Amino acid sequence: MMKNYKTLIVDDERLAREEVRRALGSYPDFTIVGEANNVEVAIELIEKEQPDIIFLDIHMPGKSGFDLLDELGTVPEVVFTTAYDQYAVQAFEVNALDYLVKPLREERFSKTIEKVKLELKKQEEQQKVPLAKHQKIFIKDGEKVYFIALAEVILIESVDNYARLYFGDQKSMIKRSLNQLEEKLDPNTFFRANRGQIINTEHIKEIQPYFNNKLRLVLATGAIVDLSSRQSVKFKKRNSL
Repeated sequence: MMKNYKTLIVDDERLAREEVRRALGSYPDFTIVGEANNVEVAIELIEKEQPDIIFLDIHMPGKSGFDLLDELGTVPEVVFTTAYDQYAVQAFEVNALDYLVKPLREERFSKTIEKVKLELKKQEEQQKVPLAKHQKIFIKDGEKVYFIALAEVILIESVDNYARLYFGDQKSMIKRSLNQLEEKLDPNTFFRANRGQIINTEHIKEIQPYFNNKLRLVLATGAIVDLSSRQSVKFKKRNSL
């Protein structure tokens, strides 16, 4: 089964967007999920579509492509497309995968696609391995930035299309579903308590019997988390000799 990579095109010029769209037409595994002609529209689309890759112009009215990356909490992979070649060094300083000068050349574009595929496939393989609890994660919530070890995360709650992470006496929102996070977290440390919560089992202070043979957990912070019937059974089996 062919993997589809969600792709966004960001450029203030319609003809330039069409040029990227035509070039991508030869690569059916790249699905274009949207186009944006400025940074504000691009941010909305990125939050909604969660693209794997952005083909991004640098010079746009108001805010530049670099400004866009500064404003994102989670940055997809980026290929810059520009009519100017003097920004190449700056582009790679922000970890862009490639830097294409317009007009696009077919052979050069093909090499870019190969590079993008290699990077995205590498990321897919890495995501199959759970993140170690000592690993530090970067969180950007509005103007606040955190860099914390996963072991410090006590509780994760679902809030619409976001997740709220509790760590220490802080909390922060990220644009991720609980299902997405559960796939990346180590199941030996993190446990899905119910539809709306994931707990760090190392922060459990007390376990209490609850009605209908369910369990109620009291975390180190004093937070109370009720396990669903199914997850109560799973928790007992998982932690029994």
